[in-house]
Amino acid sequence: MIAAVGGLATLDWSAEARKQVILADRIIVSKTDLVGPDAMGPLTERLRSLTPHAAIDTAVDGVLDPRFLVEPLSTNEPRDRSGFVAEAEHSDGIVSFVWSEDRPVIWDVFARAMETLIALRGADLLRVKGFLAVEGCRGPVLVQFVQHLAHPPVELASWPDEDRGSRLVFISRNIREQQVRGLLAAVRSLGSK
Repeated sequence: MIAAVGGLATLDWSAEARKQVILADRIIVSKTDLVGPDAMGPLTERLRSLTPHAAIDTAVDGVLDPRFLVEPLSTNEPRDRSGFVAEAEHSDGIVSFVWSEDRPVIWDVFARAMETLIALRGADLLRVKGFLAVEGCRGPVLVQFVQHLAHPPVELASWPDEDRGSRLVFISRNIREQQVRGLLAAVRSLGSK
């Protein structure tokens, strides 16, 4: 899956993203409802240059025909995947870590921290996803961020297990874990004053 928003730029800088496209048999372009009509042509062209035989479909408003995922591919041509070897040699500075917190967070404080992080380093904030224990909420609040996009938070009816603490997975480029933890701690301390 590749996002229509920022996907072309990600393919430009990320050897890992190019490798994943080269190896793909099926590609879903998501977030097509967030870009103009001219954005899809260059992205599709780039995808085809990396993997001419992959099936490509788009998800509009998150909707995709499920047959795309399960029906057999129409071609049995052998795939030349030798190009991915050189692409895979670099990590692009991508790191991941899990941030967890046992105490419930104040929503406005968390939102302020994420707005700051997005404003300062949005292009390098590849993915943030997880559950938050938010003061005043019964269930966990599901949050998702991709670069400069913040998906609307969703309060779930119940927790998936006995752990009621916040836990978020951060995947970023050249952002150190300590920087994110420091920002979250600083904004939290400001919110408690």
